[in-house]
Amino acid sequence: MKYLIVGLGNMGNEYINTRHNIGFKILDALANASNISFQDRRYAFRAEYKYKGRTFVLIKPTTFMNLSGKAVNYWLQKEKISVEKMLVLVDDVALPFGALRLRPKGADAGHNGLKDINLNLGHQNYSRLRFGIGNNYPKGAQAHYVLSPWDDDEKAQLSERTDLAIEIIKSFGTIGVANTMNEFNNR
Repeated sequence: MKYLIVGLGNMGNEYINTRHNIGFKILDALANASNISFQDRRYAFRAEYKYKGRTFVLIKPTTFMNLSGKAVNYWLQKEKISVEKMLVLVDDVALPFGALRLRPKGADAGHNGLKDINLNLGHQNYSRLRFGIGNNYPKGAQAHYVLSPWDDDEKAQLSERTDLAIEIIKSFGTIGVANTMNEFNNR
């Protein structure tokens, strides 16, 4: 059984340790822990992770955050994976730092990466794991905030929360979205 796990982020060294790149950061942590590496492919960096008889196709779109839908649509078709077996990892300013919320579908909540995925797929009926990055910014400064590096307090907790996100990915592929939500959504 195959799953598509999409980590949203932006390409380039200036974005590596920013809040907006949490999707990339989670997939990089999974790849490092599993001794796998990403290869540059069409519209994305791609890696394959095997776990309990399942294949997880991990992608980090190279189309930049606001154009992520093109990569998502391409890889769903290329890998012949149904949208029910896709999980998108995304940052969320509406959640406190480190909060993780898995949902089987939902609105884009103003997130441009999700907006583009919705536009390209023609719907919003796919699972997403929202990683809270907090909203500690003055009015009108959201773009600056999400594209700025983690502060020291966040860095101290980031590894633990990233590890929990990896456990959620594994659970999503083994026990499904509903059971995973019951297991993890308030941790």
